[in-house]
Amino acid sequence: MQLQLAGEARRPDRESEDFAAASPEALVLLDGASSPAGLESGCRHGTAWYVRRLGVHLLARLTDRVDRSIAECLADAIVETAALHGGRCDLGHANTPAAMVVAARRHGESLEYLVLGDSLLVLELKDGPPRVIGDNQRFPGGEGLRRQVWATVPGTAERAALHLEYALAVRAARNRGAGPWIAAASPRAAEHAETGFVRLDRLHALAALTDGASRYTERFGLGSWGDVLRLLAESGPAELIAQVREVERADAGCERWPRGKTHDDASALYALL
Repeated sequence: MQLQLAGEARRPDRESEDFAAASPEALVLLDGASSPAGLESGCRHGTAWYVRRLGVHLLARLTDRVDRSIAECLADAIVETAALHGGRCDLGHANTPAAMVVAARRHGESLEYLVLGDSLLVLELKDGPPRVIGDNQRFPGGEGLRRQVWATVPGTAERAALHLEYALAVRAARNRGAGPWIAAASPRAAEHAETGFVRLDRLHALAALTDGASRYTERFGLGSWGDVLRLLAESGPAELIAQVREVERADAGCERWPRGKTHDDASALYALL
C-alpha cells in the first residue's frame, strides 16, 4: 500500500482526539468521543491518551495476530488498553474515554476491514461505484435532542446545556444494548463492529475518514464520494481537510449547515493498493 494521511485538531489550542497510523500491511483510524467541558470521566488520562494507546495496540494486533479475526484484534486491544489505566481510573464510569474505530489489513488475497461508529471507510472498486462503510452506531433515541442542539446558537448557554443533556443521554445508553456501541473499556463492543472482506484484485484504493473530515460529503455536500477519492488521489488528505475548514469558517454560526461544533478534529487516510 502507498499511504498518505493528515489530521488537524479542531482548534490550535486543543489536542486532537483523533489518531491514525499504518504499516505496509494494516491501518487504523480512531476518533475519540469528545465530552462537554467539565463532564467527569472517571479517568485521569483523558481521551487523547486513550485513542493513541488503543490505536497502537490495535495496529500491533492486526499485524502480528493473523490467526485472530479483525474484531477479535479490536477486543484484544481494548483489553490491553484498559489494563494500562491502573487502579485509579473508574472504567465503569459512563463517560470513560472511548473512540470510533476504522481498521483494515491485508489478509491473504483479501482486505479485511472493521468499522465501529460514525467514522467511515470508503472503498474505491475497480468496477462500480465507491462503497461506503460505517456510521453504524446511531442513537435514534437521542436524534430529537441532537437536532435541538443544532437549532441553538453556538457559544450560548442554551446550546451548552442541551449539548450536556445530549451527551449524558448517549453515555447512559452506549455499550449497554440499548444504544450505540463504542470502543471503550469493554471488549464486547468489538462484537458490534461492521466487518468483512473484499478481494484485493477488486480494489484500486481506500480512504478512512473521521466524521470531521467526512463533513466534505456528509454535511457540506461539496462533492460525491467519487469526488472525494479523486481529490485524495490528486491533492492528498491535507487538501480535503483544508477545504472542509474553509467551509466551516464561512459558516461559523452553523446556520447554513447545522452541526454540533463549528469545527471538529479531522483526520483522513488514503491508501493506493
